[in-house]
Amino acid sequence: MDTKIVDTILPTTMVGSYPRPHWYMRQLLGRDIRVAFKEVRFEEEYNDAIGAIIRDQEDAGLDILTDGNMWYDDYVGVIGSFCWYLYERIPGFQPAKEPHPLEAGATGRNKMIELMADWGGVINSGPVSRGPIRWADLYKISARYTRRPLKVSIGAGPINLAWHVYFKHYKDARELSFALAPIFNAEMKEVVEAGAKYLQIEDLGAWLPLFTGNKDDYKWIREVIEQCCDGVKAKIGWHFCFGNAWGNDILSSSFPEGYQTALPYFFETKGIDEFVLDYANRGMAGIEFLKNLPKDKGVQVGVLDIRTMMIESPDTIADRIRRVLEHVPAEKVTLSTDCGMKPLSRMVARMKLKSLVEGAKIVRKELGVKQATRG
Repeated sequence: MDTKIVDTILPTTMVGSYPRPHWYMRQLLGRDIRVAFKEVRFEEEYNDAIGAIIRDQEDAGLDILTDGNMWYDDYVGVIGSFCWYLYERIPGFQPAKEPHPLEAGATGRNKMIELMADWGGVINSGPVSRGPIRWADLYKISARYTRRPLKVSIGAGPINLAWHVYFKHYKDARELSFALAPIFNAEMKEVVEAGAKYLQIEDLGAWLPLFTGNKDDYKWIREVIEQCCDGVKAKIGWHFCFGNAWGNDILSSSFPEGYQTALPYFFETKGIDEFVLDYANRGMAGIEFLKNLPKDKGVQVGVLDIRTMMIESPDTIADRIRRVLEHVPAEKVTLSTDCGMKPLSRMVARMKLKSLVEGAKIVRKELGVKQATRG
């Protein structure tokens, strides 16, 4: 199928999450949205928050928008609801935040253990089944507020969810991940039926073999993602995040070589149209690796560093884009943020997105591309 979402060369978007407006303080706390939204103030505030953050993206000039993940609660790790939203809604997980499994048997404390301790762990005490995740409902709400395309976050992903678990029912991450895959597949199909044409899987599980030391894990991880995507008629990206706990990149210190350590194992993943990669916060180090990108895969590349409050100039963004284009044809590139923008202040997020858009315009002009006009 044709996976083009907009006609613009070098379209701009953001990975997913966005800072909450200060006045939006509601928390779902595990409730089904169809239960929570019976409270009129909650429903009104949620809708108003969606309208506000979509307006921010439109004002900045983004070509492809997101709902800002306003359904993420303000949990641990600043974006901890990225996982907990799903743990709370998929039967088979206990509601309590336990110590993270990485803490068990640890003889010392390092940055990763400290941040994962903040994030916490969860007990898998029974078989998993499909619960009221409601991504289709959430998409329908956000679609009311814009005529521009919306990219839907499908997070955190089966392997990612299996990374923080005490196994009381399934024996290991592999078995749990395969049990979760049909749930994600059904949710993805439902949101496409609701009208979504662009999905992004937020599964950090691609990095798991670097920690287990077992290269055989790459095969089953790829198979899990392929099961999630099977029969889903939409453009699908897969975010290979370097970590974003309170704005911290938690992988580079342990694995400084970057994407070449893991990405080649997933180049042939069926159903994935593009890889979503963080490069700005690494000073674009290793960008030349993208010359190896398969012909049938695109890249959504981070040229905006969200792990700092510094607002890059459009010229800085343009320079990063030029470096990408030295190795990847422009028609295969979508321009994005390194990760979700939730840890930032809303003013900084707005200004950063504006720089992203203006930087893209500079490079499009250099390429002789006619600029799109936005209403």
